Amino acid sequence: MTTVTEPLDLLDDLLARARKAGADTADSVFFEGASLAIAQRLGQSEKLERAEGRDLGLRVFIGKRQAIVSSTDFDPATLDELVERAVAMARIAPEDPFCGIADPEQIITGDAPDLDICDPAEPTAEALVDMARRAEDAARAVEGVTNSEGAEAGWSTSTVAMAATNGFARSYSMSSQSVSASVLAGEGTEMERDYDYDTAVYGADLRSAEEIGRGAGERAVRRLNARKVETAQIPVVYDPRISSGMVRHLSGAINGSAIGRGTSFLKDSMGEQIFASGITIVDDPHRRRGLRSKPFDGEGIPNARRNLIEDGKLTTWILDLSSARQLGLKTTGNASRGTASPPGPATTNLYMEAGKVSPAELMADIKSGLYITELIGMGVSTVTGDYSRGATGFWIENGEIAYPVRELTVAGNLKDMFANLTPADDLEFRFGVDAPTLRIDGMTIAGL
Repeated sequence: MTTVTEPLDLLDDLLARARKAGADTADSVFFEGASLAIAQRLGQSEKLERAEGRDLGLRVFIGKRQAIVSSTDFDPATLDELVERAVAMARIAPEDPFCGIADPEQIITGDAPDLDICDPAEPTAEALVDMARRAEDAARAVEGVTNSEGAEAGWSTSTVAMAATNGFARSYSMSSQSVSASVLAGEGTEMERDYDYDTAVYGADLRSAEEIGRGAGERAVRRLNARKVETAQIPVVYDPRISSGMVRHLSGAINGSAIGRGTSFLKDSMGEQIFASGITIVDDPHRRRGLRSKPFDGEGIPNARRNLIEDGKLTTWILDLSSARQLGLKTTGNASRGTASPPGPATTNLYMEAGKVSPAELMADIKSGLYITELIGMGVSTVTGDYSRGATGFWIENGEIAYPVRELTVAGNLKDMFANLTPADDLEFRFGVDAPTLRIDGMTIAGL
């Protein structure tokens, strides 16, 4: 792990200024990053951008009142003004009985885990241009592809430093690299588009640009000559590219902030059987080279792997300090924060563990069903669990993919969907939130 000392010195000085100005306690966060992004279409360069920036945030407390300010200007005079404003704002802010930094005994001590989340190699612009070119060329070479929306490649790195008046002061760095392609197949009003992409901490862990391009082209061609189908109640199978949505919906419903407000359909479900027996859903901040790994949470609290769902049962809420205090519980070390807002609970590397059957076996007994490859719209309520989204994909007949379909709506309720969900054995860690192929029985499909 890369440790940066200069930002910590800056934050320590900022905290000292805050205490001198009248703050009882305070914490601060620093972000510094650089990114490089390129895009091309039809063999021509469309974008070459490099960005660098840094930002810091200060949160001060006077009793149970808090205020937050942020700045990209680190001039000493500006920081003095920043502190003065923060303290003045805190004096008149409404009281929040649940706010406050961690107690000294709560913060991480000893060595933080080495997560290998920063690739020291920075790709050149030429290397990213070549990656995008190879991806688009491979996509356009697929028979049936008639046009291109382009290909992109990018790289970014960032450093996060945090400090507080409770003695916490740590930093870490992380990186990511990505490649994507999007193309069209067919002609006129019968055109279809699709895409493929990959993101990894280390550039060496990316799938090849050629594989990404071929995947985009083949997916687009497979969607040609799509049909419409009748309204029905049938089994639905979610492709791994979009199956992680089920895990995201769960995490939103068990977020401590939603539970504290009473705005979740799972607010009374702690310890209950939410999924079928055998299903486990994990939040793992310490996964090596994980896209969302971090050595401690946004409040300096030690974090660790947790089974949110174990053998189908809900075991925990996702908590930061504030939501934990509100619920009379201990934080789960899931605080996440930026420079301009208080911490809030959030997951890290979130995934559903693989099941015991292959995708083919998962579909084998489906006489008529839907295999979804893309979802449209955001018609999902974590208050009621109601679920309704536009969908495209393929019709399943007698356990086999039969033909492409479009202009469908898939609907249900998340409680029923979770209870009737079966995972396949093809889990891959690709997106930061991951799930294998999923089958959900009893879904309503609105078509013709």
